[in-house]
Amino acid sequence: MKRYDCLLFDLDRTLWDVERNQKEALRVLYDRYRLERFCPDFDDCFGYYETSNARLWEEYRDGKVNRETLRNARFEEMLAAIGVHDTELARRLGDDYVRLAPTFTNLIPYAEKVVRELSGRYPLYVVTNGFRETQYIKLKECGLYRYFRGVVCSEEAGANKPSPVIFGYALRAAGVGADEAVMIGDDPQTDILGASNAGIDSVWFNPLGEVREIDATYEVSALPELLGIF
Repeated sequence: MKRYDCLLFDLDRTLWDVERNQKEALRVLYDRYRLERFCPDFDDCFGYYETSNARLWEEYRDGKVNRETLRNARFEEMLAAIGVHDTELARRLGDDYVRLAPTFTNLIPYAEKVVRELSGRYPLYVVTNGFRETQYIKLKECGLYRYFRGVVCSEEAGANKPSPVIFGYALRAAGVGADEAVMIGDDPQTDILGASNAGIDSVWFNPLGEVREIDATYEVSALPELLGIF
């Protein structure tokens, strides 16, 4: 088994449970702004948000939209889907969501246990496309921050995953070469292909057992499997 000097972790959907946390956050906003007046079924409202948010994050990753567009357009589109056309309300929802969502602490099963154990064996770094201010809050609120030597966000690196630029930035921050690090993440394109293009080994976290042709060095379906690799 190859020995590494550093482990790089994606955060969202690899350690931090995006779906549960964003649903709980949106439920708070749904009640706070009385959105049931326009959409009596919360799950319908959340579905509109989730669809828009996923598409806009892909566009942000590809450099097609900026962070402000991402932050507000997902709520503009959600509101439009329930018959409300109010850019000011969308902005307020966007601002509140960015403050609220990172404070929720649902993690992927065994995330804390695995990160804690691995931090005793390797230096750990987070490499994420998420916004700097929100990612730090997430890590601190859910108790994972103490296990990481550093957090590399796309904003400070000047590029989003899968660009080799952000991976190079992370390697310099960790003080290691590409052949000394491994990237662990759930996204086949941003995490796995991105790492491969930067000459970095990778672990595809694939809890749903998806079938894809990707060039991952390792594949796991549950986080505790990492302890058998590293």
